[in-house]
Amino acid sequence: MTLATDQLPDSGCLSPTAQQFVSIRDAVMEHWERQVRERVDGARQLLRPVLTNTLPAFLDNIAEALSPDHPREQGASGSNSASAHGDERARMTPYGPDQVIHEYQILRESIAVVAKGRVDLDEADWLIIERSIDAAMREAVRSFTRIHEDLRHKVAAALSHDMRTPLSVVANGAHVLGMTSDLSKVRAVASRIGSNADRLENMIAELLDALTYQGAAKIPLHLTRFDILDLMQEAAVEYVQDGDQDVAIELSGESVVGYWCRASMRRALENLINNAIKYGDRHTVKVVAHQTRGRLMLSVHNEGNPIPAEQHERIFDYLRREAGPLSATGWGIGLPFVKAVGESHGGSVVVDSSPELGTTFLIDVPVDCRPFVGQPGEQLAAS
Repeated sequence: MTLATDQLPDSGCLSPTAQQFVSIRDAVMEHWERQVRERVDGARQLLRPVLTNTLPAFLDNIAEALSPDHPREQGASGSNSASAHGDERARMTPYGPDQVIHEYQILRESIAVVAKGRVDLDEADWLIIERSIDAAMREAVRSFTRIHEDLRHKVAAALSHDMRTPLSVVANGAHVLGMTSDLSKVRAVASRIGSNADRLENMIAELLDALTYQGAAKIPLHLTRFDILDLMQEAAVEYVQDGDQDVAIELSGESVVGYWCRASMRRALENLINNAIKYGDRHTVKVVAHQTRGRLMLSVHNEGNPIPAEQHERIFDYLRREAGPLSATGWGIGLPFVKAVGESHGGSVVVDSSPELGTTFLIDVPVDCRPFVGQPGEQLAAS
């Protein structure tokens, strides 16, 4: 099993307690899903890939933290998976922040229920689990709130700018009507008032849709069925054939056949490999693919200088450059595009980076993206 956000093999580096914890992950997720669908408003109709989100990898991160010799301090450290969880909840569900918190509270309960008698957890282990969930909860709600704050800014801009013109036409038309008795002029002005009132109605409907769906801009996708391993091999061949390239590209994982946009997924993968070569130690770049609970987990890993924790979110901003070792050439628009690809497929992109573990970018999307690429209203209904 290789499903933590760092996508590194768990054998040989996990303590016996951590291995026990990994062994119950699927049982925890099953218990958690039943409880969430029963107790959390808005969860019952969500498709499993949307409900699952980034939580399996988060549980694996907790397992790593439960190993005394592992550098991960707690499940949310070194990774922005919890932020990605909150971001995806804001984009893909009708949740409010209280539902996000409730989900994490149920996750804590589910671990306690499933682990009883199956995992030898002492007081120190439970402290790590508690801190992991608390930290993840804070980061998820912070990200969830940021998405809604961005939406409020967009709504305010629309209200103050886009609606100003039709409102001005209506107001001026009403003034003219009060000053004229020319029937033909009255009819012409009334027609203009009516058309701009219709325009306002359409604008309000669009705003209500945005407030209801809480979505983000997506890139156009052409979905086809293919094996992600084939795509990985295609991308790797380009680097093998490059005579100037001395970095080894290692592919591993499992065959995962699903519905994605081949062109955009390939561009995203190539962007991540290019960044891994550019900013890594120029020895080996590892590309790994796995699936769990209807989600594809496709990652690119490199050793070398880590990305500082304070930059884990900012590197996905368009045209943003950071001071320090990454500033020479900048991250350009590659990572924002990768994030847009993940989100457009109904998923997320996670970065996990530390001096001890290296840097991993993880594309975490549904295996079958067809239900999540249609109209916003179609994305929430379970089949």
